Amino acid sequence: MFSAGYAWCCIVLSAFAIIILSTIGALFSSGHETMMGSVDDPTDGKSVASTIFAAVVVYAVFLVFCGAQAWLNSRQRGVQLT
Repeated sequence: MFSAGYAWCCIVLSAFAIIILSTIGALFSSGHETMMGSVDDPTDGKSVASTIFAAVVVYAVFLVFCGAQAWLNSRQRGVQLT
């Protein structure tokens, strides 16, 4: 559906987003002071964490889809000029 370059870019961005968002979600879930210690921070860290983990699932779906696109692009034969 799209080129190998776009697929690999999507893979890298999705993997990075999964790592970063999982870390942020874990900090909210545990009620860590860096996420929950200020006056302006949300009071319910568990609900914020569940929203962030939902975003992680969306990025995981993108990762699988883009990985499949990269795999299909690697299997596609180029034009052979003889």
